Amino acid sequence: MNTNKFPLLATAAALAVLSGTASAATATPAAALGYRCSTSTQTIDDAGYSGPAPDNWDIKIQTCAARSGSTVYAYAELTWDGPHFYAATNATIFDGAKVRLKIMASREGTDPVVTERDFQLKDRLEEATSSGDRDGHYRTPTISHQAGSGAYADAVLYLDWHKDGHGYQNHDYKGSPTV
Repeated sequence: MNTNKFPLLATAAALAVLSGTASAATATPAAALGYRCSTSTQTIDDAGYSGPAPDNWDIKIQTCAARSGSTVYAYAELTWDGPHFYAATNATIFDGAKVRLKIMASREGTDPVVTERDFQLKDRLEEATSSGDRDGHYRTPTISHQAGSGAYADAVLYLDWHKDGHGYQNHDYKGSPTV
């Protein structure tokens, strides 16, 4: 750009870059949406342990959805409070753990899945402080898909407890309001 011919335009562009407003056009559209959310909590027993120590996990999932035109955006936010009885900070508690985030189409009868994605949680859930405290928080990345009216987000937690022999057990959480 020849700044001699357009000095005001060059000055405005330079100010936009310096003030950070030039990046507004590149911001993700999902970040500016008004999400509608539902939250539910479950207390889940460690199926791989049957001893006397308290072994329940309190896991809360907030499932959120928003719409921009025909595109629906969704994310899930998890918080957990794990038991303190595990002997080591690096204990193997799960053979696998994941949350499946889905965008569903609200229909009469069974609601079909429009799109879904799994997010691994095993390492996050097993992470502990030096005192063995296993509390944590995780927000999934946002997923999106084109969907008709009445779409919503849904989340299912899958836990495969170490050495319980049952594989993944699913725990359904409350879906978001429709958008």
